[in-house]
Amino acid sequence: MNPASSGKRRRHAWLATIVVLIIALAAWYAWSRSANRQPAFATATVERGDVEDSITALGTLEPLNYVDVGTQVSGQLSALHVQLGDEVEEGQLLAEIDPTIYLARVEATRAQLANLRAQLADREAQQTLARLQAERQQNLIKLDATSQEQVESADATLRSATAQIQAIKAQIRQTESALKGEEADLNYTRVYAPMGGTVVQQLANQGQTLNANQTAPIIVQIADLSTMTVRTQVSEADIAQLEVGMPAYFSTLGQPRRRWEGTLRQILPTPEVLNNVVLFNALFDVPNPDGDLLPQMSAQVFFVRAAAQDVLTIPVTALQPSTAGRAPGEAVKRQPSGDGRQAQVQVLGADGEPGPRDIRVGTRNRVSVEVIEGLEEGDQVVTGRISASAADTRSGPPRRFM
Repeated sequence: MNPASSGKRRRHAWLATIVVLIIALAAWYAWSRSANRQPAFATATVERGDVEDSITALGTLEPLNYVDVGTQVSGQLSALHVQLGDEVEEGQLLAEIDPTIYLARVEATRAQLANLRAQLADREAQQTLARLQAERQQNLIKLDATSQEQVESADATLRSATAQIQAIKAQIRQTESALKGEEADLNYTRVYAPMGGTVVQQLANQGQTLNANQTAPIIVQIADLSTMTVRTQVSEADIAQLEVGMPAYFSTLGQPRRRWEGTLRQILPTPEVLNNVVLFNALFDVPNPDGDLLPQMSAQVFFVRAAAQDVLTIPVTALQPSTAGRAPGEAVKRQPSGDGRQAQVQVLGADGEPGPRDIRVGTRNRVSVEVIEGLEEGDQVVTGRISASAADTRSGPPRRFM
């Protein structure tokens, strides 16, 4: 065998082996890159759900009907017949103030009134005597049996007696009026419930001295807890979006999964300024038959502008400007979302590549949007593109952009 020919064959075998190895390495590298490559797009599935466009705010519960029960007279609170949480009826005795001073005033005025009535009887008797004397003098003057001076003196005495009776009657009316006021003050020492409800505040204790000369001291507050009012503070940026009659609901800290519903009743025109933030009060009422709602509870309030139940939904991040009806070369403009508004999304096809599709959208919020037409349940819509570095190295979560 020729040595040169044998060496040549060995070189060819080595070259063939090297080529096979290169091809194998290239194939392995391509397969590895394909296995490690992540999808280029982040997607979301078209699903059925509820979409609600609402305005959120914080509120405080207060009774719809309540009254501060105070006293109109001063004195020591001698008896308090109710406690916090007691249920009271209209007209029920709540408290008593020491009536000693007021009872003495009434007795003194009644005695004064009796004295004036006795004086009136005396003056009326004197008037009768003066009238008889005046009549006698008139008869005697006709017979020329008396002087004119005596006649005039008798008439003056009669007029004086009549005037004294009128003065005493005026004093009696004045004293009777004063007696009514003092009897009213005596009655005010017993405090009655002006309405039925629950005692929600107690601002005075038994034995305490109350001074009603400047302001009426409050003893208790009675509230009807069967209907509660939610006083909600809404920012000036959102108040223009509220309308009287729109639905509202809230939950409390103690029962976050329970929903109480009502209708916006009133928006107060005068705002409150807290830390340079302008807040308007919006009020709505809710029934409270089981008594779970109490005054001063905090409420997370939602005013519902629009809502859709059991509809197709997609994330808001999937929306793109609609190109329907756009001339070639015309700039793409994003249209506002709303009922029947057009928008565009990128939908993954069977080949895994996205393609544009025009849709109509309805109710939306910051997270999701209702799809009226253009998509089917189960479709995959593009919500963003995964960065190249994340696709190559899998270092961290994908970054989305529109």
